[in-house]
Amino acid sequence: MSWTNLKYNAPASGLLDLSEVHFENCFVRQLPADPMTDNVPRAVRNACYTLVNPTPVHAPRLLAWADPVGEMLGIARPDSPIGFAAEVLGGNRILSGMQPYAARYGGHQFGHWAGQLGDGRAITLGEMLGPDGVRRELQLKGAGKTPYSRTADGRAVLRSSVREFLCSEAMHYLGVPTTRALSLVATGERVVRDMFYDGHPQAESGAIVCRVSPSFVRFGNFEILAAQNEPDVLKTLTDYIIAEYFPELTSPPDPSPALYARWFEEICRRTGVLIAHWMRVGFVHGVMNTDNMSILGLTIDYGPYGWLEGFDFSWTPNTTDAHGRRYAFGNQPRIAHWNLTRLAAALAPLIEDDAALEQGLAVFGETFNNTWRSMLADKLGLSSLGHADDDVLVNDLFELLQQVETDMTLFFRCLMKIPVDISVNDGAGNAMRDAYHLGDREDSALAGLFRPAFYDEQQAFSPEQLARLAGWLRRYLARVRLDAQPAELRYQRMRRANPKYVLRNYMAQQAIEALEQGDASVINRLMEVLQRPYDEQPEHEELAGRRPEWARNKPGCSALSCSS
Repeated sequence: MSWTNLKYNAPASGLLDLSEVHFENCFVRQLPADPMTDNVPRAVRNACYTLVNPTPVHAPRLLAWADPVGEMLGIARPDSPIGFAAEVLGGNRILSGMQPYAARYGGHQFGHWAGQLGDGRAITLGEMLGPDGVRRELQLKGAGKTPYSRTADGRAVLRSSVREFLCSEAMHYLGVPTTRALSLVATGERVVRDMFYDGHPQAESGAIVCRVSPSFVRFGNFEILAAQNEPDVLKTLTDYIIAEYFPELTSPPDPSPALYARWFEEICRRTGVLIAHWMRVGFVHGVMNTDNMSILGLTIDYGPYGWLEGFDFSWTPNTTDAHGRRYAFGNQPRIAHWNLTRLAAALAPLIEDDAALEQGLAVFGETFNNTWRSMLADKLGLSSLGHADDDVLVNDLFELLQQVETDMTLFFRCLMKIPVDISVNDGAGNAMRDAYHLGDREDSALAGLFRPAFYDEQQAFSPEQLARLAGWLRRYLARVRLDAQPAELRYQRMRRANPKYVLRNYMAQQAIEALEQGDASVINRLMEVLQRPYDEQPEHEELAGRRPEWARNKPGCSALSCSS
């Protein structure tokens, strides 16, 4: 197959060829291993991981490469889509120094304890020290069976790998804490999946994404040790994670219940910040099981995610969650708290103080609430939400956005541009009166500035809905004037908080379909645009519009399943 529009450049100055990278294995060296090495599904005890090599694939071929991640790692872009780098990143070649492994963990899935889970299709190749002095793991997702695969094949399909590759990078540039993605490799093999669990499995193109993170350890790594009554391994893992990733907490340096309590509190704080960021950009993870929650407060495991298009607190992109909506947009803060409570139970033998655990959970609540309020203020262009009627203003806005199908991203970008002073125009070239004293004609003109955000204009501009929107806008403008801040300062505050470009599901689906036809131009363009999500980028204006109507119910463009 001929893959068009791929870009391969000469190595940048100072960047290493992948073959020259020195790999480390601190996780493997310092934590207990599974004594068995047979790669068969089984229960594992008293271990944090199992050594296992990726299963080679038929024809690895590099489909995409994230240059910023390569530069962060100090690795040069490969000069060919086939050959050495594709062999390594496709799992066919193990480099000197690598000790590949699959991590052991458990988790609560959809509110129920699921027992041992583990890396069923992800294999960490090793760790490397980047030019910035940070050690990061390189992990192949879709690299084949491990002892944690249960009845699965350990592979991933192209559609899920493309979605993870794109979203990891999109989230980073939005300013959301996240794992990263270095490469996307086609396997040259077919993978059978029942995409919607409806009894119609199909063979799909296989692919492997190389994920990058300081650590992929999650809540479930600790839960399995507590559940299986392995206190020594629990303590060893905890001490390792604190020493490696939370060194600022180690005073006094000796492990103690007080240190573990401070550590849990910091996990709660980071998780609170993370969830506030998700809410700020309208991101819905879709499967917030405890085994998908990072101990570092990062977004991990991009599966059936989505961005709010029509604003709806009850929306979930996960078809598996369609009935209960446990992981819907508005439930994410509550579920994060629930997940942290499960982590607290796992760490209780180390902390030995219920009050300290409660304090950590309280820190999550305080952090999320304060961060979310601060971010909401920024999204609205306000210095803070400190006035008496601010909560009512915000709650009325959320209710308003749900009365007709209103695109969250576009609404806030339109709000950025609404005139705050007298110089409001009615669309016919006539200057309006003071916006706080608008009449019916001016109401219509002011509301018309939000036309790009509405999926049903007839409903949005019905007399009743128009009156609601205009009434809220008048209250909002009055509130903005109370801040008495320069218009440019307000605009810049809002621009930094409200992205113009987000990875809508239909965009990812277009990239997937193009790659299936051998065309990488769509994914390359998306990677370029999503690196500047807050900028205007007029040459890419069509990527900032509403979801097209053809994508409303198309598979991969609306709801998705966990199948990958």
